[in-house]
Amino acid sequence: LLILFPQQSGLYEYKIYGGLADCPPELCADVYMDLDFRKQWDQYVKELYEKTYDGEKIIYWEVKYPFPLSNRDYVYIRECRVLDVDGRKIWVVLAESVSVPQCPEKPGIIRVQSYKQSLAIESDGKTGSKVYMYYFDNPGGMLPSWLVNWAAKSGVPAFLKDMQNACRNYSKST
Repeated sequence: LLILFPQQSGLYEYKIYGGLADCPPELCADVYMDLDFRKQWDQYVKELYEKTYDGEKIIYWEVKYPFPLSNRDYVYIRECRVLDVDGRKIWVVLAESVSVPQCPEKPGIIRVQSYKQSLAIESDGKTGSKVYMYYFDNPGGMLPSWLVNWAAKSGVPAFLKDMQNACRNYSKST
């Protein structure tokens, strides 16, 4: 886990390089894109669904934050493509926040206005995947340093572990 700290904004950007053993890239991408399944394995999901507005698929995602902090929500677009790079198959997922009048802010929940994520998944040459993720958001409000430190040291690695378990369970349930 590499954390960049742009001085001008005071916000963190995350770059994650990792491996998911015994989780082939196609399965990994399927699990990541399956919103209904994510509700089963991601303990921080409060609400998560996709709707079409003006012909565009929009995702709404509310994330549980620890008490006494307010939950955050995201409204974003997302796309997954499989690229062929010199014979290597790479699954790429791009996501970015958008402003949609049909999804107004809710009282008591802080809307994350600025969110961007890039994910690339490819085979590790064996039965698993190599994963690269770039992630940035501006969570708004004042976040205590303990929460930021927890996200960097524990939250992100725990997410990868949860995702690996989800891959194993996904293959059983489908």
